[in-house]
Amino acid sequence: MILHITTREQWPAAEVAPLPGEDFVHCSDPGTVHLPATRLFAGRTDLLLLEIDPARLGVPLRWEAGAPPIPGGPWFPHVYGPIPAAAVVAVHEFPPGPDGAFDLPPSLALR
Repeated sequence: MILHITTREQWPAAEVAPLPGEDFVHCSDPGTVHLPATRLFAGRTDLLLLEIDPARLGVPLRWEAGAPPIPGGPWFPHVYGPIPAAAVVAVHEFPPGPDGAFDLPPSLALR
């Protein structure tokens, strides 16, 4: 399973496309999703986590260093092409904690 952070406004959609000027869709795994969420979206209350089945992508998936790369740090799944809605197997609420930081939602942590 890989995860993609999106907003309630952007989902549902026919597909998740790379951002303009990007070659891939940024994703995370359950152990790293809190890192970009807290760094980029601290305190936002309109976020969802899309749970994606890599076998349903139909486009390349590569594990690569984050930006900026952290020596010895985590690698992230990057999807090189649009993610079809059919690859999204579940959608999870993704609220921040009281301090504005994010943790993996209990619905995913119990797996």
